[in-house]
Amino acid sequence: MISVSNLSLRYGKRTLFEEVNLKFTHGNCYGVIGANGAGKSTFMKILSGDVTPTSGNVAFTPGERMAVLKQNHYEFDEFSVIETVMMGHKELYDIMKEKDAIYLKEDFSDKDGERAGELENLFAEKDGWNMESNAATLLSNLGIKEDFHYKLLKELDGNQKVRVLLAQALFGNPDILLLDEPTNDLDIDTIAWLENFLADYQSIVLVVSHDRHFLDAVCTHIVDIDFSKMNIYSGNYSFWYESSQLALKQRSDQNKKLEEKVKELQEFIQRFSANASKSKQATSRKKALDKIDITEIKASSRKYPAILFNNSSREAGDQILQVENLAKVANGETLFHNVNFMVNKGDKIALLSQNSLATTAFYNVLSGRDTDFKGEFKFGVTINAADMPNDNSAYFNGKDMNLVDWLREYSDTDKDEQFVRSFLGRMLFSGEEVLKNCKVLSGGEKMRCMFSQMMLKQPNFLMFDEPTNHLDLESITALNNGLIDFKGTMLFTSRDHALTESVANRVIEITPKGTIDKLMTYDEYINSEEIAALRAEMYR
Repeated sequence: MISVSNLSLRYGKRTLFEEVNLKFTHGNCYGVIGANGAGKSTFMKILSGDVTPTSGNVAFTPGERMAVLKQNHYEFDEFSVIETVMMGHKELYDIMKEKDAIYLKEDFSDKDGERAGELENLFAEKDGWNMESNAATLLSNLGIKEDFHYKLLKELDGNQKVRVLLAQALFGNPDILLLDEPTNDLDIDTIAWLENFLADYQSIVLVVSHDRHFLDAVCTHIVDIDFSKMNIYSGNYSFWYESSQLALKQRSDQNKKLEEKVKELQEFIQRFSANASKSKQATSRKKALDKIDITEIKASSRKYPAILFNNSSREAGDQILQVENLAKVANGETLFHNVNFMVNKGDKIALLSQNSLATTAFYNVLSGRDTDFKGEFKFGVTINAADMPNDNSAYFNGKDMNLVDWLREYSDTDKDEQFVRSFLGRMLFSGEEVLKNCKVLSGGEKMRCMFSQMMLKQPNFLMFDEPTNHLDLESITALNNGLIDFKGTMLFTSRDHALTESVANRVIEITPKGTIDKLMTYDEYINSEEIAALRAEMYR
């Protein structure tokens, strides 16, 4: 168990947390949520001992082992991949290293023999003889092939390193597991494996993530950081989000009778209880939801941007986009080949590839940023396209200007300051914030500026390459709702499972051997055994 008592953290006059009292118990997974800057990662660092609180304390059940997902991707560069994973169980790893060091001694004494015997017994008790094979299995499950297991960590690319460090945290089934953004840079198959692993995990898990589908799949509780306080609520993220929105609605609806509100709350809980019965953690979730008092859930203070694309200046005709025999080779590698498809009016297409470089290269071709390709494509004459690239640095580099002047450059008609400010305001830039210089924007602020620029263009065709990068949960939710409501046509790539499943009505996967094109939802696509076999052939 973890017990947090009277915890406070202040930086000068700024208070992150004040008088926090919480308990975390075994068998539960807690999703830690809050607006950007609320202190999610800082709270995890307090639990791990990396940050000291201003007051209060954190207590753990004696003897329980904690594991933390490391954020420093260079810390273990000089160690082999397999050894890096085994280091996740520090006690067992230290026993192994001490034992091996004794056997390497040239002047091996009787005392050394006694100590070696003690260590051998400890090693066997803790399943040390299966240590290496268990680490290898974990790596394979996370997509690290055997060929890499005995290479130095520095020889792996960034995505592979993330998987190795995740394996390190999971190794040896720790009693307490702290995961900060564990799904970053993982593909859909690896995320699915991790979801199943955590759903069956019987220890204490705390996780920070912007992936709503992941939070829904693994969490039994939500820890909400708001108003410098922390509160634990039963249920997953969707339950917390919809209940907090309901609480906000009911608080503003002063004229509704009490019995009507109670009925609304009861129907809400029953609906989520029914949905919970379908999940892997059905029993614990349903019991928790059946007992919940929704009046405990407070209306959130968080603000949601207004991402709205439905003010198109021109109705699209029937000719949207035709792609014929498109191919791209980069550095000797075929990213995609023989890509053929026609986009129909109203299509919302999820564009996939096992190689993220392929999807980015494809968008660069369609947007005109890359002219070195084979094949051809043609947009309809009525199409007014807006594009969100994976790398937006070209829009901001060298721009020494405020946000109003930056956005004004992209307005072909109305250059009036109030008109431009209205689009920034939708993305939560208000007052003096619109006078910020482009050079000091964070990644999330740049993304919100890009959405303002796209809305200003009034498009009837949208292209997005990973539009949720750097966004908080509030902005992701607003974007998801905006794309669902969009009446036009779009082509998009996103690692956000919930967004892709709720928006896409068609899936196209581009591969080195051609195209897979299916008129179906994302979940239907990834769960189809027939398509899985086809995908395996396309990448072989």
